[in-house]
Amino acid sequence: SELATCAEAIVEAGASVIHVHVRDDKGDHSLDVDRYRSAIRAIREKVGDRLVIQATTEACGSYETEQQMAMVRALRPEAVSVALREFCPDSESESDAAEFYAWMNSERIMAQHILYSPEEVSRFESLRERGVICDDKPFVLYVLGRYTTDLKGDVAELGRFIDSGSADTSWAVCCFGSTESQAASLAATKGGHARVGFE
Repeated sequence: SELATCAEAIVEAGASVIHVHVRDDKGDHSLDVDRYRSAIRAIREKVGDRLVIQATTEACGSYETEQQMAMVRALRPEAVSVALREFCPDSESESDAAEFYAWMNSERIMAQHILYSPEEVSRFESLRERGVICDDKPFVLYVLGRYTTDLKGDVAELGRFIDSGSADTSWAVCCFGSTESQAASLAATKGGHARVGFE
């Protein structure tokens, strides 16, 4: 119900997507499909189809790639965020990743590919060229900063992310800490989108 209330507020403020995490009874990160279904149902009851509901697959040190993929296959959300470093960390994982990305594409699940460095952006583009990621109109998230004590993303890095990407890629920025507003404003001037707020 709290997520639904939040969804109603942000759609009135002009948001187009809500990025959803669900929690277990102790308040810890969860990928429980039934909890996701309950959250999505509550949000839909409040906002109808005015928001795209994006489920997270984040491992948070608690889930393996197989569990993350299994959650998406069971839930079949309209949109999902997937971190390249979790779903395709190395060359050995490319075959399984390619099969999963192809399945999402066939199911019309909108993937947002999370990229943590300009080097990851370059690798993402290479995987696209080789057909590992089969997404004609990819949507990526450039992450500035980390969960650290200062929680401050370097906005100056955004240009390197953009330069490493392809012109046909839609992108958004996520920035930690006191520089979040600056990053969101810069993204708007560069033709990008912004993920803002508490995650």
